[in-house]
Amino acid sequence: MRRPHVALGLALAATLVPLFSAAGASAQSEPAKVLEGSSIGFNLASINGLLARGDAAVARGDLAAARKDYDLARDASLRLLGFYRDLSGSFRGLDARIPREMDQKGRESLEVLAQANLRLAALLRRQNQPEVAVPLLVEVIKIMTPAREEGRRAYQSLVELGFATTPYTAGEPAPSTGSK
Repeated sequence: MRRPHVALGLALAATLVPLFSAAGASAQSEPAKVLEGSSIGFNLASINGLLARGDAAVARGDLAAARKDYDLARDASLRLLGFYRDLSGSFRGLDARIPREMDQKGRESLEVLAQANLRLAALLRRQNQPEVAVPLLVEVIKIMTPAREEGRRAYQSLVELGFATTPYTAGEPAPSTGSK
């Protein structure tokens, strides 16, 4: 089941080899941290860049490009989340700092995943494909819970689509349905 990770690693290595050779000539004392840059595409900053690119495509009416960017952002955030979880589990009980860092990065990846899902679901609704949007919205609720803004927005979309009928009032008392 780890074959996607191997393929991703090979693709990433092929992308990074030219960067390492150029960076090695300029910085002898400190190793280059190429994955921290926003142009590589394998960190939260680059995923947020994909979301921004998708937003720009929506603004100019290029829904196909927006869908591609949102799908790429979603896939990348899922991969990052998996890697952060794997690293966290591997170091649990050995060095508490590393699992804490990976858990924090995992939570940030979940937030980006929720944003990508919400944007992709809105785009799919706009393209009259609500049946494809429903699983994305349910996933947002599952990973963010209805107590968070993203979860409430996802549930509200499900109500608007008719998938759910009971409105979520976010802690407000439920309206009384019977008379005394």
